[in-house]
Amino acid sequence: MENLQSVLREQKTAAVRKSALAKVTRRWRLYLMLLIPLVYIIIFRYVPMTGIQLAFKNYNARLGIWGSPWVGFKHFRDFFRSAQFSRLLGNTISLSLYNLIAGFFPPIILAIGINEARWNRLRKTVQMVTYAPYFLSTVVVTGITMQLLSGSGVVNTIIKNMGGTAINFLGTPGYFKSIYVWSGIWQHVGYDAILYIAALAAINPELYEAATVDGANIWKRIWHVDIPSIMPTAIVLLIMSTSRVLNVGFEKVYLLQNSLNLSSSKIISTYVYKMGLVNTEYGFSTAVGLFQSVVSLLLMVLVNNLSRKVTETSLW
Repeated sequence: MENLQSVLREQKTAAVRKSALAKVTRRWRLYLMLLIPLVYIIIFRYVPMTGIQLAFKNYNARLGIWGSPWVGFKHFRDFFRSAQFSRLLGNTISLSLYNLIAGFFPPIILAIGINEARWNRLRKTVQMVTYAPYFLSTVVVTGITMQLLSGSGVVNTIIKNMGGTAINFLGTPGYFKSIYVWSGIWQHVGYDAILYIAALAAINPELYEAATVDGANIWKRIWHVDIPSIMPTAIVLLIMSTSRVLNVGFEKVYLLQNSLNLSSSKIISTYVYKMGLVNTEYGFSTAVGLFQSVVSLLLMVLVNNLSRKVTETSLW
């Protein structure tokens, strides 16, 4: 009896393998297309993870990554005990939260406005004008921002023509976060609104008709139909944004940074760059970067679980 069951299991396993092989053979072109991004991810995403061990080693270029001596959590302790830790963490979190809160609503408002516009030419024009800045590089956006806010720029020229005194926007720490956040919103609001426009386009027209029959005006239709329909999309994007609380974009901060606004613009990302590439302290900078990644992952998991319990919407 046991031999019979064993034979049946082997036959079943062989049939499953043959069926799987037949499917792969029949769709080999699709699997070949899948192989290309898979190889890319392995080479450029997973293989570099071996460098994480630098966070626990005293790196020596002569000995290499594998031969450098282990130092355990020394780099982490040095970072947590450093005099700059509190300022770096405070600047990073405050800048990220400011960007998260201020940048959450403009794409939603823009998407609803475009969706409610009845003049098709106006809708396309607004969408094109707001979407165009996304194609500008960070360097170009930073250059435009610096030109507008310089001493002889458009903003200070208007202020002086109105009888005011020119303001050193880029040299005042108090203005740095607002400059960074609102220039970023200007650049990305059109692109971010596309996701909400797609969500609004998927709404059943019968919902609008039923709301109109019930006497709902445009504001009530937005409040009771549009906003509930795009809320799942907004929550998913919010969860993904929380994972970047400690990973504020390095390039733009570094380009806007100068010796005058350093107290407000010095964040973890720029600190990692300076310690790693400028001061060649690779082990220490790797430890700080690993700290960023671990905290970001924990935040995303926490917010995702909280969202699943409260709103029943989550990434997984």
